[in-house]
Amino acid sequence: MALWAMGLSAAVAQDSWGPWSRSMALGGEPKYTAGFKHFDYVSGQPRVGGELRMAAMGGFDKLNPFTLKGLSARGLMELVFEPLAIGSLDEPMSMYGLLASEMRLATNAMAIEFRLDSKARFSNGKPVTAQDVKFSFDTLRGPMASPIWKNYWADVKSVVVVDDRTVRFEFARRNRELHMIVASLPVFSRDWIPDGKTFDQVIQELPIGSGPYTVEKFDLGKRITYLRQPDYWAAQKPSRAGQFNFQRISFQYYKDVFARLEALKAGEFDFIHENTAKNWARSYKGRPFNNGSLVKTEMPTSNAAGLQAFYFNLRRPVFQDVRVRRAIELAMDFEWMNRQLFYNQYRRSDSYFTNTEMAAVGAPSPAELGLLKALAAKTGRPLPPEVVGPVPSPSSTVPPSSLRDNLRQAKALLTEAGYRLVDGRLVNDKGQPLEFEILISQKSWERVIAPFARNLAKLGIQARSRVTDTSLYKKRIDDYDYDMVVHWYLSSQNPGNELLFRFTSQSAKQPGADNYIGVTDPLVDAAVSAVVSARDRSDMVVAAKVLDRLLRHGHYAIAHWHNNVHRVAYRQGLQGPKKPPLYYHSEDWVMATWWWSQKGPQP
Repeated sequence: MALWAMGLSAAVAQDSWGPWSRSMALGGEPKYTAGFKHFDYVSGQPRVGGELRMAAMGGFDKLNPFTLKGLSARGLMELVFEPLAIGSLDEPMSMYGLLASEMRLATNAMAIEFRLDSKARFSNGKPVTAQDVKFSFDTLRGPMASPIWKNYWADVKSVVVVDDRTVRFEFARRNRELHMIVASLPVFSRDWIPDGKTFDQVIQELPIGSGPYTVEKFDLGKRITYLRQPDYWAAQKPSRAGQFNFQRISFQYYKDVFARLEALKAGEFDFIHENTAKNWARSYKGRPFNNGSLVKTEMPTSNAAGLQAFYFNLRRPVFQDVRVRRAIELAMDFEWMNRQLFYNQYRRSDSYFTNTEMAAVGAPSPAELGLLKALAAKTGRPLPPEVVGPVPSPSSTVPPSSLRDNLRQAKALLTEAGYRLVDGRLVNDKGQPLEFEILISQKSWERVIAPFARNLAKLGIQARSRVTDTSLYKKRIDDYDYDMVVHWYLSSQNPGNELLFRFTSQSAKQPGADNYIGVTDPLVDAAVSAVVSARDRSDMVVAAKVLDRLLRHGHYAIAHWHNNVHRVAYRQGLQGPKKPPLYYHSEDWVMATWWWSQKGPQP
């Protein structure tokens, strides 16, 4: 029977499919050819056993990472749930079969089929079927899951169960990376949801996934322990070989970074990734480091840096004037912060795609200018004159610039925007003061905000920080209940569908999406669409540069900083592969590929 007769459009007939393959890559060939034994950043002979004790911040109140309300436990997505295919950490965008043994893409890129591995099993022993894949997709795109998933797969028209081991995803429109995105669908068993409960009511039920670990025990908000499955179905599969070597992996939760660091020194856990420059420079000292029981090191990485920043919430009237946003941006003195607070460990970030070829530079190239004009014509919006000029860079106090000069520029912008000083406070024509609150979840950010607030005070602007506990912070973030927030928009070498729920007008209205700024600009919407629908990498790079250019001219963020290493410390006896991957998060890589050496401690 022809495929279109089973629900697939006639545009993708039986002879319109590419070959079945165990891997795929975007814009090129996969690095690892058929028959590879394991990834290069994995050891072929790791030692299995022992417990890896990790640290997490805040707390958790659920074991379901897919719903909007509440905080899920750390480790669930990495250890319990598995997708159809996984990416290699050595390539910008590739997929190697995991739950799926083979994949094939329609020649018009409007559908993809997955053939499931006959060995794939859930933790309850039942086989993973095409019906489970469809059930997982339908559940995550339904009203009981976080809206992020629905946005992520907005261009998927339907999911068809071809047979027990074959499932097909049909697309509503062409999308450069959609086949890769659906390959990352996390799959779970229908048995996880008890009779009489909806998905959003699944809170403390032990997850039923196909991953290498199951939840062994937990104490809500305090600790969770994962147990390695002795008969893990994919242990010898090339995309999993040599990985997940610890018998147990546990997470102990801490309320602040200072308590966490002291707990590391006291031997309560085994590995830490340090984000705070001051702590790294001054606090990773003492007897455990002197006697070698703790190892302090920096791991190189080629990760895209994205953009960590203070983000304005444009839903607040005070920030809707771009002149006000530009003035506030001028008051941050990164060079002073880097010297006095960060021990010169950082570089200034300057793009939403920092450290990648997608970062806009200088004036638009002819290709960028052509796309900008096409987007303007498509939306019926004139191009702002400044957009066709040089892209703005973050304010600097490197000579001949100075903080004094920057504050003078800021004062002029604020005066132009209708503000004036009255009794030392900046007010508008209605007498309303220019003041705002920066929402943070960690007290350590107060020392960073303080010098920024002092500079703003010189302009008559009152900025204050508000520290909340993790649960309240998440609720306020989900509801966009803040003036300004510290956030890190992570990037990759292949930006795509994640941009839809970061910067589009539709996502700005959806609680729990990632549009923390509240951007509602048709030109930005069109640029995001151009990135997602680009047919090849060169078109994608041009579209991403245009998007970066539009966002930076909007002055929606006050760019922070980045570095090109992971700062880590770990217990002596922990050992990893000699060759690190190119793109990785240190904690995830350690959980997946490290082990305890023969002479190391066995917690």
